[in-house]
Amino acid sequence: MTAKRQGKARSEPAAKLHGKDLPLRTHAERALHEYFASLNGHRPAHLYDLVLREVEEPLLRAVLSYTEGNQVRAADILGINRGTLRKKLRLHGLAG
Repeated sequence: MTAKRQGKARSEPAAKLHGKDLPLRTHAERALHEYFASLNGHRPAHLYDLVLREVEEPLLRAVLSYTEGNQVRAADILGINRGTLRKKLRLHGLAG
């Protein structure tokens, strides 16, 4: 293996270690492992609801930003109807 190829081989895993080219599910799994590690022996409760509360608002913000505030397009991207999107926006204080 040439020196050039060795350098490339080393840089690819390093990039993946720092989060580049990782799927969203991998980031979520890592965050959950960190959450469990931070509990210091305490038992988690209602984790499903906790995760949804933590993820839903930034998801809505990101999709609305991506669609430049177009709720019809945002609802389509999210796979929900516009009424449901508007309800979720009000719930999170994002309706405007």
